[in-house]
Amino acid sequence: MIKKFLEISFKKDGQHSPLYLQLESEIIQLICRGVLKPGQALPSSRELAQSLKINRKTVVAAYEELGAQGWVESKDRSGMYVSSHLPDTSVRSTHQNSKKLMRSRQPGYPFITKRPSNGATSTDSAARPPLYKIDDGFPDPRIAPIEQLVREYRRLGKSRLTNQFLMYGPEHGSYRLRVELARFLNRTRGMQVTEKEVLITKGTQMAIYLATQLLVRPGDIVFVPEPGYLDANQAFKQAGANLVFIPVDKDGMDVNRIEQLCKKKAPRMIYIIPHHHRPTTVTLSAERRMRLMSLAAKYGFALLEDDYDFDYHFTSNPLLPLASVDTDGHIIYVGSFCKSIAPGIRIGFMVAPEVVINEAAALRKLIDRQGEQLLEEATAELLSAGDISRHIKKSHKIYQERLENTCRLLREQLGAYLTFDRPNGGLAIWATYKKHISASATALKAGKLGLKISDGRNYFFQPGTSRPHDFIRIGYCSLDETEMAAAIQIWKQALAPYTTPPYSSTASTKHKPLK
Repeated sequence: MIKKFLEISFKKDGQHSPLYLQLESEIIQLICRGVLKPGQALPSSRELAQSLKINRKTVVAAYEELGAQGWVESKDRSGMYVSSHLPDTSVRSTHQNSKKLMRSRQPGYPFITKRPSNGATSTDSAARPPLYKIDDGFPDPRIAPIEQLVREYRRLGKSRLTNQFLMYGPEHGSYRLRVELARFLNRTRGMQVTEKEVLITKGTQMAIYLATQLLVRPGDIVFVPEPGYLDANQAFKQAGANLVFIPVDKDGMDVNRIEQLCKKKAPRMIYIIPHHHRPTTVTLSAERRMRLMSLAAKYGFALLEDDYDFDYHFTSNPLLPLASVDTDGHIIYVGSFCKSIAPGIRIGFMVAPEVVINEAAALRKLIDRQGEQLLEEATAELLSAGDISRHIKKSHKIYQERLENTCRLLREQLGAYLTFDRPNGGLAIWATYKKHISASATALKAGKLGLKISDGRNYFFQPGTSRPHDFIRIGYCSLDETEMAAAIQIWKQALAPYTTPPYSSTASTKHKPLK
């Protein structure tokens, strides 16, 4: 009977763990489920090896490991037995078949679902990995300064301070990185902060989440842009916020609307992306920035400023962040190097008054004791040596060329199907399909042809409104010129079923700004 149970449940899988460990695990499962009872005799190593068609040494090794852990015991001249010291359990089902012996894939306990319901999910329409992907606006990791980062990582790993970096460190993040980052922000963004006002995080999203947990209580009002950023909205909703959606036009969030609403009831916080707003890429005008700061001082709300890709602006010097002129302490400034270097380099930051930073660090410690000190120290060295600044300068030129190339391809190849304005900066182009074209249907068709593109669903979130999903955000940095040309050709094939008249490929790429 025991051999039959093992024949049913034991699966040889040499790609994962050694065979003797797999057998050990199966025997433990049978004991825990009550199939094997305390004091019950086990088959001899020879019998079990023949039954399972494995080497006898494998069974011997499994029995020895089980004995060392106290699951089984050997009796002189009698053989191997389930340990008599284990508690007796009963088989949970009379249907002793392979399905009943498998571990349950459903939780055996109640749990709380805190994931916000947003009604918008991304669609992976491709049955296999796509040939190309036009993403949401990511950098090209192939040009990132990875060699320099690995060089510093290796050097630090061999230094006399290695043991220190491999032990627990400050939950605020590497002290040296905070010092170098404060200097970098002061130099490039006109800020005036010290390392005490900086918290290192694993990307911007962690910083947004921590700030939200500190500021927002259930029922608090948070103003967010519409269209906007899904992941930030989810963080606010998870904290129990009531979201109020503020329209975005060519000059950014509608500050007139914000002022009108504040007269009725001021928000707890306003989430803003003033530079290269996501998804529309527009920049909040200087006039609106000043008015927004004035409203924050008047009504006492916080401004959560997400500056996710400050470094890439092509028509002029970028407008400095609101945090650079924050004299009243209303702004929590968040950003990262994920867009400057590569998404996989999880170095983000939060800048706020010291007392807020200390609270955020204490909260971060509960979910993630600290960051990776070696990576943070290596990043600090790249900042200090100027490697990151040189990389930004180099990539700035490359991405500007890719922007021009992508705009040309879109005009020439897809001008009959969509319209767009050339952005002044950022890592993506915001476009709208012409009225007879479905973004979701196009994404589905493109996926079948080998191209993954946005289906237009994760931009608008205001409940009770019917907004056609005909917009698309086109990341142009992660594909080189040849790759982008091939990707757009596939995209054009996906759009072929649509009738092009009265549109033509020479049609203007201008479209009316969002109202």
